[in-house]
Amino acid sequence: MFSKLMVKWATIKDEAGASMVEYALLVVLIAIVAITAVTLAGNEVSNTFSEIGSELSTP
Repeated sequence: MFSKLMVKWATIKDEAGASMVEYALLVVLIAIVAITAVTLAGNEVSNTFSEIGSELSTP
């Protein structure tokens, strides 16, 4: 009885650890996508404002 309980407990612990690793990988993936999107959007916004500024400064 005790050995069955220990086997069940070990299985639950292993699954919880695997879930934590999966969540950590998802967080890292989402962070990489977010940083890439912000970087690309930031460059586009900067270029747009530069173009607007140069158009406004020329008579």
